[in-house]
Amino acid sequence: MDFNLDRDLIFFDLEATGLSVVRDRIIQIAMVKYPKKGGEPQELSMLINPGIPISEEAMEVHGITPKDVANKPTFQQVAEEIYNFIGNADLAGYNSNRFDIPMLMEEFDRVGIEFSIDNRRTIDVQRIFYKMEPRNLKAAVRFYCNKEMENAHDALADVYATIDVFKGQLEKYRGVDYEDDDGNITPTPVTNDMQVVHDFTNDLRYVDATQKMKYDVDGSIVFSFGKYNGKPVGETLSKDKQYFNWILNKEFSSQVKQIVKRLVREYENQ
Repeated sequence: MDFNLDRDLIFFDLEATGLSVVRDRIIQIAMVKYPKKGGEPQELSMLINPGIPISEEAMEVHGITPKDVANKPTFQQVAEEIYNFIGNADLAGYNSNRFDIPMLMEEFDRVGIEFSIDNRRTIDVQRIFYKMEPRNLKAAVRFYCNKEMENAHDALADVYATIDVFKGQLEKYRGVDYEDDDGNITPTPVTNDMQVVHDFTNDLRYVDATQKMKYDVDGSIVFSFGKYNGKPVGETLSKDKQYFNWILNKEFSSQVKQIVKRLVREYENQ
């Protein structure tokens, strides 16, 4: 299929040092440009030295290490080449509206290049997927139970619908392995064993539901936000009681407050 274009269209993807579009930096950019006049698409792909550390979590995802980018150009050195390649093209990607585009804009801004999307079309393929293939309870009943849901948004009806969906999932995925984006395989994770299903449906890296704390590579509980990101919670808050009291008095979840109080108590009792 040929795209119907009245302007160049660029599909692109970024790999970065982390997930913050403001604090983190691009370490790889890949672009494929479809010219509005037709013809073969043009490619631009490069590794970039970010000038800051690459987080362990990011390296686990994309596999790009500091050694891989040590001798690569900085963004400032390639910014003009990237800017000229993009030109006035529309931009497309997967989750690009929330991540790739704002991160690219931040990088351009740091080197003094104004990169605007005001007159560009932006196409987020992930949003098409999510809108056309909804992941709500009604869609789940249709998919797993092969029937239409009745009395949607009545609490009791929703509960019974959820039970039906779970039973359908246990049946559909019996004996089926899960493979993640990196090719790691989890053997039959959707099985009639509540501990197994619990482990599969929870991100066990994080300590609390709002993901303010996580386990580091040593199994210690550290912050996953703010000025103490990556620092051990108990020790940090024991030494900075002002920050401790700030957490207790701000709109953090009760779960977060319970955990930080326990961790400070355990640290001070050591």
